[in-house]
This record gives sequence, structure tokens and C-alpha cells, in this order.
Amino acid sequence: MKTFIIFFFSLLFLGLPNLQAQEDYLFKALGAPHDPKVPVRWNRYYDYEEIEAMCKQMAQAFPELVTLESIGLSYEERNIWCLTITDKTIGQPDQKPGFYIDGNIHSNELQGSEFALYTAWYLMENFENVAYIRELLADKVFYIVPTINPDARHHFFHSPNTANSPRGGLVPVDNDGDGQYNEDGYDDLDANGEITLMRRKSPNGRWKVDADDPRRMVRVTGDEIGEYEVLGYEGLDNDGDGRVNEDGVPFSYDPNRDWGWNWQPNFIQGGAYKYPFSLPETRAVADFVDQHPNIAGVQTYHNSGGMILRGPGAKEDVGLYNRRDLQVYDQLGKHGSELLPGYRYLVIYKDLYSVYGGEIDWFYGSKGIFSFSNELWTSFLLFNKDYRKEGGSSAADYYKFDKYLLFEEAFVPWTKYEHPQYGEIEIGGFKRGYRRLDPSFILESDAHRNMAFTVYHADQMPKLEIQEVSTRELSKNVFEVTAVVANKRVIPTHSSHDVKNKITRPDWISIRSAEKTEVLAGMIVENRDFGISREQKYQPEKIRVNNIPGMSTVTVRWIVKGDGPYLIEVNSVKGGFTAYSTAE
Repeated sequence: MKTFIIFFFSLLFLGLPNLQAQEDYLFKALGAPHDPKVPVRWNRYYDYEEIEAMCKQMAQAFPELVTLESIGLSYEERNIWCLTITDKTIGQPDQKPGFYIDGNIHSNELQGSEFALYTAWYLMENFENVAYIRELLADKVFYIVPTINPDARHHFFHSPNTANSPRGGLVPVDNDGDGQYNEDGYDDLDANGEITLMRRKSPNGRWKVDADDPRRMVRVTGDEIGEYEVLGYEGLDNDGDGRVNEDGVPFSYDPNRDWGWNWQPNFIQGGAYKYPFSLPETRAVADFVDQHPNIAGVQTYHNSGGMILRGPGAKEDVGLYNRRDLQVYDQLGKHGSELLPGYRYLVIYKDLYSVYGGEIDWFYGSKGIFSFSNELWTSFLLFNKDYRKEGGSSAADYYKFDKYLLFEEAFVPWTKYEHPQYGEIEIGGFKRGYRRLDPSFILESDAHRNMAFTVYHADQMPKLEIQEVSTRELSKNVFEVTAVVANKRVIPTHSSHDVKNKITRPDWISIRSAEKTEVLAGMIVENRDFGISREQKYQPEKIRVNNIPGMSTVTVRWIVKGDGPYLIEVNSVKGGFTAYSTAE
């Protein structure tokens, strides 16, 4: 019997394939690296310390692609990390069009950090295997700042909070004007690490228990008699002033109202702090951008609502966006709405509300950069329905989603509590990780689709090629040299707003030769067919072009004394550097 068993298993193993020999032929899921150098689970959220460690691990694993630096310190002196990602073997990073990504400006809006990190990780891990990524990183450079509010992110993870706190940073503020700072914030009365709601039975209350789901509170209407009054989030009157939670948890300023474009004080724009860039975090980002004028595209991440947002944030800035720039925005934004199911391409002031001192308004208004802000997570992902088309509210469906897909993990059951001011109350409600943040099983899918949108935007930054160089002898040792420079992508080297306000220097198209050559004249050819040109009399060897439009060409011409070969160079701040020699 023993001999038979040994013989049977020998036959069984002989029938199995040699896994090591067949490794190159194994089926691999598309869209993700099969054996990443930096293994990361993208179905969870990471606190600041984990983000820091991940950034360092990425830089160590991919030194040929990644440079890690701190661009500044937060209020509590945490590093604001930036991953610079490009193919370092091809060209200088600061001579390539740059794409900037940041997340988590509002600390409770976590997933922007994960989405930014996923983008960095995907680019690195797929560089060897995906030709598109190799070409992208040869031409472009990414600047990825996972969190620009590290202090409050740390607070959100490690202190009891609501889904909405802390939104701002941790700079102490006297919210209620009593000369004290943050003295009456939320209190975790039931010590479960969550700040949920307080309710109290009352014959005069305007709330009742939902007949379909006893966890849910719904408002009564008209002459209907209620059962409960809702007392707000968990808290006590800590300073004896007759109010509860009036200081909240550092919630009184908004880092996305601190930027130096159309800034307004707090009495006009709620959430504004002292003056533009008065916060160390926004100042650090502004300084970094000033030091990297090659940045030609921007993506910032917020949540929630499923929106691809562009400026203007305020109606006063409508005139900044002319037809040419809007055509670029529309091409990018509409493509994004196809990549991101349930997301809408919207204008901030018109489709949401007015924002003064907002980040993407500063990027476009002050720097002339095409910039978007994506509001992540959308009720469209709850069930197979579109509330915009079918009508109704998604409020009840959040309870239904928790019941059938999260198995009531997101809800803290109502529990009695003896409150020192309110008497007998009940505490319960949704945890802070729900209704604003992607559930774990959706997180990676949402991250990948948003990454794909930002990669498309980055790829559409200028890609310049010297498409044609021709020479024609005019007389003895005098030549006409004509060069055609093409932009093979949608985004121009300068937005129209940039050109109008002279934000970035013009593009330079230059000619030079190793031989003794004199440039007698230089000109921009406005109509090659009819021989119409506009001469540039000063420094004719370096033609200054205000803009190289997207999917278009610019033609320049020189009259030179002296035979070639000639070297033609294109130097564009946001379009990169390229050269062509007639000797080739």
C-alpha cells in the first residue's frame, strides 16, 4: 500500500508544470505590476509616518527615477515631502515640462494622499514594462507632494474626530474670541475613538427614527410630532460658557483660502487666515512652485462629490479664461469625465460656490498653469443608480450601503450616556471614515482612474520637436535657414493668460554654428506660402516666440553668413529643451 501511495504522488507531481520554468508565461492581471519592488496595499489609508516611510522606500528602490526632498516644514515641524519622478538618464529634470500633484490640503480629505502616492508608485513600477510610461518619463517630470497638511492628517488618524474634522491645520486659533485657544473642542464621551452624534428624547424634538432603518434619524415635517432632538457632535461645555464644542477641533481656518490670488479676509471669505500664504504649508508649496517654473500642469485632490473642477473660483475672474484656454480645459476635463464614472467636469464659481484665495486659482491666475482639483468619492459609487438622473437623495442609501456592503461596520450603535449638562442622552452615528472617504474595496479602483486622468493631463503638456530644417543659398556664403518647430500635444507652451500678462518668458529658438557664422537677420514666418515674415532686429540669432500652440507649429528663419553645419535649439520654460543639427 505504501509503495502504491508513493507511486501515485510521483505521477501527480510529474503531471504538474514546472512553475519556475514557466514563470515568464504566467497570466498577469493587466494594469498593475506583477512583482513590485515596493509592495503596497492600496485598499487602506496611511498615516503621516507611513507615508514618510513609503516615500523613502520608493526613492531607495528606484534611484534612477526618483529624488526625494522636503520642500518645507509644517507648523509642527513635520517634513512636507516631494517625490520628483523622471527618467534621469535622459535630459535634465528642470528642462522638461513638469506636472505637479498634491493632496490632503484638507486633513479629513485623506485619499488625495493615497491617489498621489499611487500615481508615483504606478509610474515607477511600470517604467520597465510599459513603453508609454517610459516615453512619458523621458519627456516629462512629475512633482508629487502626497500631503501638504501633515500635522492635521496625523491628528485625524490618531485623535477622535468626525468625518469633517480637522479640516484646517493645527495652528491654534481663538474661535470664540474668549482669549483662549482650542479649549472647548469635541470630547470622545464613550471613549471609542470616534466623535459621533448626541441625541435626546424630547416631545418637542423635530427628529424621529426612520421606520425603515432604526439607526437613521429623519426630520419630521409640518405638524408631525417628533421624538428626538439632535444635540450635535459628542462634547461637553469644557469652559463653562454655556456652549458645547464652540471651538471644534482646529477648524477655524481653511488652507485652501490662503493662496495669493483674489484673496479676501475672513469676514468676506470664511476660512481665510491672516494674509495670503500666512500658513507655513501653503508658503512651502508656493516657494517650490516659484523655484520650478517648468511646471505646466497641476492636479490637486480634495473630496467629496465626484467632480473635476476648474476655475474660476470667483465670478470676478471669468474674463481671465479666454476661448483658447477654455478649449484646452474642455479637452482635458471632458476626457477625464469619461475616465471617471460618475464624475462631472464643473466650474467652481458657477456649479458650486465662490472661492477666494483658492489653490488652483493661484496656479492659473498667478502662474498661468492649467490646473484641476478633483473632488473624490461620489454617491454614484454606492449603487447602480445616478441620483442626478433618477432624483431623490443618497442619504438613505448610505445606510443601505453600510448594511449590505460593509455589514454595518461603518455605524456606531446608539448607546445611552449620562451627560453632565444634557442628562440622559444617546450617542451614535457614522464613523469618521464613512461618507467622505472611499471604502477599502473601491479605493484602488478610484485611485487608478484618477491617476489615469492626471497621466493624460501630463502627457498633453507640450512636446516639442524640430520638425524640419532647410537651407537655401542666397548668394556666395550667405544662406537662408528655415526651421519648423512642432508642438505635438494639446497644451501650448504658454496659456493665453500667461501670454497676455507676460508671466513666463517667451520661448527661444536659436541658431549657432561651430564655424565662424554671422546671423544677419532673424524672423518669425507668419505665412510661409506667401513669404510673410516679421523680423526680430535685436539678437536675431535667438528668436523669441510668445507661444507655440498645442497641436500646431511655429516657423522661424534666419539669414546667416557662413556655411554650416548649424545647430538649432528650442528652449521653452514649460515646453522643454530640444535641439537639431544640420550635420546629422
